Amino acid sequence: MKGTKAVLAGIAMLAMMWGAGARADGCEGAASAGEVQAAEDARYAAQEGDDFAAMEKLFGDDLVYIHSSAVVDDKAAYIDSMRSGNVKYRKMARSNTTVRTFGCLSILSGQANFDVTVKGQDISVELRFHSIWARRADGLQFVSWQATRVPPKQ
Repeated sequence: MKGTKAVLAGIAMLAMMWGAGARADGCEGAASAGEVQAAEDARYAAQEGDDFAAMEKLFGDDLVYIHSSAVVDDKAAYIDSMRSGNVKYRKMARSNTTVRTFGCLSILSGQANFDVTVKGQDISVELRFHSIWARRADGLQFVSWQATRVPPKQ
């Protein structure tokens, strides 16, 4: 019985520490599916239009962007890839999306088709993705992306 109490006390302490960490990150309240989809639309428009000021506001400082090539960027590297002209998103479209909300985090999952110019070469990619948004004091922020390229049909 003594060991069980110690385990339960440890779990309670971890739960309190985790909860305090979530508050420290500025995570506040839930977002509706419509808000998350509108935020993702705004991100796509900013990227297609090279609107770096909008990207700076929409992207969380803690952004982790995992490309379909397995390259991982943080916020600065991702924005710099576009600002430098090495990457240009010409068209970004998504379909078959779902939004799931877990407290102040929302996960948008679906399919996407991106037309991109990378170092002067035009490519089109079909993807499956997760896009994660956090509700923060200044509104929704894009904090994580992970995409997997759909193999060509054979």
